[in-house]
Amino acid sequence: MAKITFYGGVGTVTGSKYLLEHNGKHVLVDCGLFQGERELRERNWKDLPFDVDSLDAVIITHAHIDHTGFLPRLVKLGYSGPVFTSRATADLLKILLPDSGRLQEEDADYRNRHQLTRHTPALPLYDENDAKDTLKLLQPVPNNGVAVDVCEDFRASFLVAGHIIGASLVLVEMAPVGNGAEPPALAGGREIHIDGGGDLESGAVPPAYAGGSAKNGAIRFLFSGDLGHYDQPIVKDPASPPDCDYLMTESTYGNRLHGEVDSETQMARIINEAAERDGPILIPAFAVGRTQEVLYLIRELEDAKRIPILPVVVDSPMAAQSTQVYNRWHEEHDEEYASILARKRHPLRTASMSTASSREESKKLNSMRGPRIIISASGMLTGGRVLHHAMRVLPDENATIIFVGYQAAGTVGRRVQNGEKEVRIMKNWIPVRCRVEKVEGFSAHADWKAVIRWLEGLKTTPKRVFTTHGEPDAAAAMAEHIRKRFGWNVEVPQYEQSVVLD
Repeated sequence: MAKITFYGGVGTVTGSKYLLEHNGKHVLVDCGLFQGERELRERNWKDLPFDVDSLDAVIITHAHIDHTGFLPRLVKLGYSGPVFTSRATADLLKILLPDSGRLQEEDADYRNRHQLTRHTPALPLYDENDAKDTLKLLQPVPNNGVAVDVCEDFRASFLVAGHIIGASLVLVEMAPVGNGAEPPALAGGREIHIDGGGDLESGAVPPAYAGGSAKNGAIRFLFSGDLGHYDQPIVKDPASPPDCDYLMTESTYGNRLHGEVDSETQMARIINEAAERDGPILIPAFAVGRTQEVLYLIRELEDAKRIPILPVVVDSPMAAQSTQVYNRWHEEHDEEYASILARKRHPLRTASMSTASSREESKKLNSMRGPRIIISASGMLTGGRVLHHAMRVLPDENATIIFVGYQAAGTVGRRVQNGEKEVRIMKNWIPVRCRVEKVEGFSAHADWKAVIRWLEGLKTTPKRVFTTHGEPDAAAAMAEHIRKRFGWNVEVPQYEQSVVLD
């Protein structure tokens, strides 16, 4: 019997974890941190609802911490099996996971020194060494749709999802049970193996899997991961979905559409108004994906002379390193980004840009005066250096904070965006007097119309569709949009719910 259990990414946009069980094997798809409300964050510390020792493999759709940030904790708890992901995602994880471990350690140290903890002492969920141990387990594969062996009776293929560099749609195929036939993972062609820690060896796709269609009764489950929207800068559009029996699609924007006003016009207006007030601009942005998109847009506006050239500081060494990864993986670039690189220009560098790598360099930003743009993580004001900037920017009437992405329920970012006049940061109550702006249409997530457009690429009807990675209203709305457009069997799963896959 095959089944899937939803251990995260349901009822929320964080903590994505989906456990597939089949023929006595256990494969976890994504392994993210819970963020936002205290009730969600506390799940990170609870005993896992599944046995770590029973896991045969982990598959990662993309690098964001809400999909990967629990991996070092899993390793700390004893997991030592393979972690399959795209090559670009593996490169990003070499940056993100050690940084996440350091942040866990720094946050625990800060809370202990300032007595901002209910626990004595505060401990990190994991540390940098746990993250480095995790990196040894990575098995990078191309994002080209070629199926690879994950464990006995399980294969997976990765295709471009268009969300961030390396983000993948993942088709997991599970061999049939007890029919006496050679399992599809081996039938009609030689095996394709992963050479410990290296890339996929070249070879023909076994006919049982060719064209995205499994034969001999294999069960095919397609995970959208985080799906990008169409015509966004830097990365290619999402690949068409391969045929599948079961499908899981994200629903972050299941009840909303991106704004009608283009992000360039919105950002130009906000920056020009801030420059006239001689005030600072703070942009909370994820180090991977969103920071690169913001830099790309600011450079474009500068080139078009739609905004003045202001000092731009990226206060995130992780973002700087991630930008190098973006430039390395040419096969995932869209045509415009590739053409800029071909002209020997840096698409992600503004005219007056610097990076704050150390904490000392970050602290020096406090003495800057006049109009400037500070881009810092995290994107939802849930932790990191951006909190120290927020404590200074939020009370400043001449300052502006710009939200360029989704703000999850329970985060400081959501509270500021919703207009609360005072928010709690590191146990300090901070008044919000600055201008609060949101650039619509900037999200790297597909809105519900884009998800429908993507689903229209399916040539067959799935048996069941699950809407995940959305708050309850958004997931329910996305399910209804799919029912209305296609008439498919769609459901919104619940936390720790198991579903049998026949």
